[in-house]
Order: sequence, then C-alpha cells, then structure tokens
Amino acid sequence: MCIQMIAVDMDGTFLNDRKDYNRDRFREQYAEMKRKGIRFVVASGNQYYQLKSFFPEIEHEIAFVAENGAYIVDGNEEVFTGRMSVETIAKTLEILKHYPSSNIAICGKQSAYMHHDESDDYYDYSIQFYHRLKRVEDLTRIEDQLFKFALRFPLEELDQGLVNLKRELGEEVTPVACGHGDVDIIVTGIHKAHGIRMLQQKWQIADDKTVAFGDSGNDIEMLRHAHYSYAMEHASDIVKRAAKYQIGSNNAEAVLDAIDSLL
Repeated sequence: MCIQMIAVDMDGTFLNDRKDYNRDRFREQYAEMKRKGIRFVVASGNQYYQLKSFFPEIEHEIAFVAENGAYIVDGNEEVFTGRMSVETIAKTLEILKHYPSSNIAICGKQSAYMHHDESDDYYDYSIQFYHRLKRVEDLTRIEDQLFKFALRFPLEELDQGLVNLKRELGEEVTPVACGHGDVDIIVTGIHKAHGIRMLQQKWQIADDKTVAFGDSGNDIEMLRHAHYSYAMEHASDIVKRAAKYQIGSNNAEAVLDAIDSLL
C-alpha cells in the first residue's frame, strides 16, 4: 500500500470524548509520515483557529480543511475561502426564524457570530469549536467573508429538522449532520471532499493514495472519495456504508491504531 495523504475528522474520530488525543504516540507517527512523504490533513466542521490549537508544534506544516471545506489552509498558505452570497444569507436567516428550538451561529473567515440574545449555554457550547466567537446585534450586518451556518437541534428534532431544511433551503446551500444534534448549512458542493481534492491537486496526489477517517454525516463525501476510508464503530449506517472499512472507538485510539497499520 502506497499512500501520500491521511485526512482525519476530529470530534468523535481523531479526538477522544475528552477532546484530546495521545500526543506522544501521534508525534512518533507524524515523524514517520514526514520521513515517508505522507501529508497529514485535519478535516473538520470546526473553526480553523480551534483546529490548529490541537497541533501547536506542527500547525505550520500540516493542512486544515476547516468549516467543512469552506476554509482551507496549507501550513501558512490560504488555499481556498468559500463565500455565501448576501441573498443566500438573508434567505437562510428568514427560513431559520421558523426553527425557534435551534441555536444559530454564522461562521466567517475572521470569526463566528451569534445573536446577542442567544443563550449562555449555547455560547459556552460553541466556544469549544469556535475559539473566535462574537455576539452581535444584527446577523444580517456582519462585515466578514461568511461561508457557513452552524445550528444545534434537540436530538429528538434533528432528523425532521434536516428533512425540512433540505426541502426549504433550495439548491444553493445544503444542511449536513455533524453529530450530537449539530447541523451545518454549507454552500452546495463545498464540503470536505472538495477540500481534499483541492489539496490533492496542489500536491499532485492521486485518488488511490488517499486515506480518510470519519464518523458523521459531514464526512460522507470525504469517505466516498478517499481510496482507503474508515468509519468509526459508533457511526450511523449511512456513514458506514460510505466507508470501505470500519474501526473501533475514538476513545480507544482506533485511528492511531489504523495509522500504525498504514505506516
């Protein structure tokens, strides 16, 4: 097996439930990846500034497919930044008024934003994933390059909420489940696989030399795209069907075990 790229989702996949990973073990693996010329990619729905905080020693060497593919950074080089049109943002906000039980944030290049009257509980929850997060008076007047909505539904409302959003939002944007009641609304066609393909083109890496790990609905395109794709044991059936292989728990270092085998 000759591989040149390993891409990992973070929450529920690379990270354990304590939001950490075995850093000493990965440090040794990463040294071996560098020796073999294998690129390491962090592919997550979370904010770039949060993701790079997990890799302070190598953030300038690895790549990030952040915000579900809307913001791609290779080392210190910005590769791609998506953008939602003003019309799409206004239309989406209007539709979301009919979802009073969902919490809402809008994500941009400089920060994430939520309305000033969102609950403290949602703010405290969101700050785990968006290290730059601001409360604002008006979500329609944010001066930033905006590319994603982040929502949170009660679990019992999630499935129906996704069905309704897919019907109401139209073709410009797509809602995807990210786990634990979280939903991202992303520009259609801009997802993790889109980011992986851009990095492949940049690095001249063929499809059959890629590896990906994931566990949620926002990983499906990436798992389908990667030649060697792995779903976590707790993933839903649709995610498992998108992957070629299944591995164990994020709390038992299953991804690191698989990387050892790959190396």
